[in-house]
Amino acid sequence: MATNVVSQLASRSFDDPDEKRRPDKTQVDVVTVSDYTMARFRFESGWRWSECIKPVVKTDSCQVSHVGLCTGGSLTVELSDGTRATVKAGDSYAIPPGHDAWVEGNEPFVGYEFLSAAEYAKEA
Repeated sequence: MATNVVSQLASRSFDDPDEKRRPDKTQVDVVTVSDYTMARFRFESGWRWSECIKPVVKTDSCQVSHVGLCTGGSLTVELSDGTRATVKAGDSYAIPPGHDAWVEGNEPFVGYEFLSAAEYAKEA
């Protein structure tokens, strides 16, 4: 198993990110801390990957692996094979490539991601 080693103390605020990505109904704030890139995702009510992100990345489904923590709202994820799960506040999640996703209800989804941050919602 690979081991990650942190060599220096560092701290960054998502309120002053290195990069902001703003597709429709989407806020992705990206920070790099030491050698690690992380992102805060905020998807508004009515957000759906296939409507808001697909036009930006130009793939048929999301081809990014996700590992993160949901701190608000809920998001339903459907894999290409039809497998479906809903992630809600307090849940940690891992999502493989090949999926669509959408916000459930009126509350925005807020998640913090540790694996997909460097590439998610970047223009193709």
